[in-house]
Amino acid sequence: MVNTDRSFLGHPKGLAVLAFTEAWERFSFYGMQALLVLYMIDQLLAPGHLEHVLGMPVLRGVLEGVMGPLSSQALASMIFGLYSGLAYFLPVFGGLIGDRWAGQHIMVTIGAIMMAAGHLLMAFEAPFLIALVLLIFGSGCLKGNISTQVGSLYEADDRRRTDAFQIFQFGINTGVVAAPFLCGTLGELYGWHYGFGTAGIGMLIGLAIYLTGQRYLPPDLRQRAPRAGPRARLTREQWKVIGGLLLILLVEILYLAPGNQMGNVYPLWVRGHVDRHVGSFEIPVTWFLSGTAIASLILPPFILRYWAAQAARGIEQDEIGKLRVGTAISVVTYGLLAFLAWVGGEGVSWLWLVLYHSLFALAYLFIWPVGMSLFARAAPPSVNAMFIGIFYTSVFFANIIVGVIGGFYSWMTPAAFWTLQMAIGASGFILIMIIGGHLRYILRPRTESL
Repeated sequence: MVNTDRSFLGHPKGLAVLAFTEAWERFSFYGMQALLVLYMIDQLLAPGHLEHVLGMPVLRGVLEGVMGPLSSQALASMIFGLYSGLAYFLPVFGGLIGDRWAGQHIMVTIGAIMMAAGHLLMAFEAPFLIALVLLIFGSGCLKGNISTQVGSLYEADDRRRTDAFQIFQFGINTGVVAAPFLCGTLGELYGWHYGFGTAGIGMLIGLAIYLTGQRYLPPDLRQRAPRAGPRARLTREQWKVIGGLLLILLVEILYLAPGNQMGNVYPLWVRGHVDRHVGSFEIPVTWFLSGTAIASLILPPFILRYWAAQAARGIEQDEIGKLRVGTAISVVTYGLLAFLAWVGGEGVSWLWLVLYHSLFALAYLFIWPVGMSLFARAAPPSVNAMFIGIFYTSVFFANIIVGVIGGFYSWMTPAAFWTLQMAIGASGFILIMIIGGHLRYILRPRTESL
């Protein structure tokens, strides 16, 4: 039976609650992230400040024990990589806890409270690492469980479900776009802690929306693991499919690792080497971090129309073909930064970055959602849900690479650094070009159940 509630744009009121909650959560998350590396390098890790951060000597000792001596920039890069990677890794476990035991409502509420506390603690230097831990675990509790509630608003035969996730994604993108402009501007121009405090206020607003809208949300879904009967073994063909999906995961990682430097080294390069002047006004560095999100709001209708036109002519590419196109665009994208660094010196026009973010968003549309769709379609039924979670670990592994390689910027020239990022992206393109035909066969749609 279809849910007849059409109070919000033809959808249930609960969708408005969830979309606005997530918009504010993403606002707080990306608002803080826009400032994180700049804040660490300019203030937190400087002499006279570093010594007062609880636990920092221990963390630095552990990281240097693995990586060797780290400059302030390299240490900031490693902290960014660990934080951003774990923030995308823990939702796998948070979703499992919500599904099996606690329920989605309590997990989202706990996650929002932890994230609000983490953002507000960022306004002080001493509890900096405690704040990051709260943000990591808060994201783990909230992220997967709030998405589950969106789907639970609709019956299985309700065709509005797909549109609902598009509206939910629009809320996410709205928060991502707004965050650098508000939190970034306040933090960069008026004081870091104003930006962090604003991110915390944004999370409190999201929590308030969620709590006041509880009556419009679906009941918790709890799925108990089956106890009876042995689990069916995967067949040889299914293991081949799993191997193929893991290779796709590697392609995703090789695409994300250079691109996710956008929150790490990219702001440092923009600040030092890009002419950000429009007349007498100098564009804040953090504003550029909204570029990809803005392009991601503009481009999808054109891409979907292009794919629909191809389908009507019978020439639409399959997932492997789209991944090839996306990785090729990503090489051009990263190559553009390398080219600008080689020839532009310290006077690169900011207008070039409009092109960079547009190309990056275009590559994203051909790679990320296509890869997710491929995992959802091809993964064997007995491990399908688990492999959707595994797909998201690509962000975790990519951001660990971001943290490690980002430290190279302290001793490499910008031109050499961005050329290295282009090479990493090119390796993903080469991989999908070499094995794409074989993967197309292994991951082909089947009429029989795997």
